[in-house]
Amino acid sequence: MLTFTTVNDPNSASRKQDHIELAFKSQAAAAENDRRFYYEPVMGFHRAEVSLKTSFLGKTLGMPLWISSMTGGTEQAGTINKRLAEACAEFGLGMGLGSTRRLLDDNTWFEDFNLRPVIGPELPFFANLGIAQVESLLAERKTDKIHALIARLQADGLIIHINPLQEWFQPEGDRFKRSPLETIQEFIESADYQVIVKEVGQGMGPNSIKALLQLPIDALDFGAFGGTNFSKLELLRNRSGDASLYEDLAYIGHTAAEMTGFVSEAVWELGEKVQCKQIIVSGGIGNFLDGYWCMEKLPLTGIYAQGSAFLKFAQLDSRALKNYIVSQREGLILCKQFLRVR
Repeated sequence: MLTFTTVNDPNSASRKQDHIELAFKSQAAAAENDRRFYYEPVMGFHRAEVSLKTSFLGKTLGMPLWISSMTGGTEQAGTINKRLAEACAEFGLGMGLGSTRRLLDDNTWFEDFNLRPVIGPELPFFANLGIAQVESLLAERKTDKIHALIARLQADGLIIHINPLQEWFQPEGDRFKRSPLETIQEFIESADYQVIVKEVGQGMGPNSIKALLQLPIDALDFGAFGGTNFSKLELLRNRSGDASLYEDLAYIGHTAAEMTGFVSEAVWELGEKVQCKQIIVSGGIGNFLDGYWCMEKLPLTGIYAQGSAFLKFAQLDSRALKNYIVSQREGLILCKQFLRVR
């Protein structure tokens, strides 16, 4: 928790000595200044407890933080998912699963994804499928498989990830036969649960965002450029010589800050045509400062998400993961007290 200095401070002498020894090492260049914020040191105070509760997707989060889709199907992944779910329950976070494609026809790895009993009923918990699987099941008139999967997992709904470049680079990738927009429009007509749409590491341009905001989906997840880039990941997996010829495409995309601007412009332009009114800011969100800036800039209800950062600490142990989440919570408290976005 945040700590406070008392008047009778037994560490005063050693602290002053540290200040002398470290003063020159602590010089900050003007170029290092984070220009996204106004720092207002007289406007707040050191509050140990501040409510960060946020209403999102019809439920209440303990703080505006979401654990982005991970994975399953291996012993390590199952352990990681359990740790993440336990952290969600303790801190009140939402969570999206990694791709649940393998559960459509096979329950071998079901327990890796069976996290509702861990998270509890009060927090958002979502399954995840690629747009290619949704397109295929629509064509085969087998979307009941998806509906059954949602019920089996006791999930609140489905995240549909849009990944045309990843699929193109993936050695065993699928090919889309129609635009993802058409597939989503058709699918949501049959879904009686919440639907989130996201990209997988390259984000979306203004026309895609404008089109999605006009659909009755429950949230848009950025999956912006700057975090884990699954197109690049597949290039690393692909051993064929031809794959490298397309490598530059993996570096095309839009950052979370850029997409925040696209959303603002679209909302201003569309007005009452906007149906999707909740945003998950993800992709290159390094910490609470990145998340806070985007959330404050958005004209819609927003929370921020991380994937690789959670994965990093969840691989260590539960204590490391919890310490990281505490740092995000306390960082957000400081932001709310002393920072205003420019």
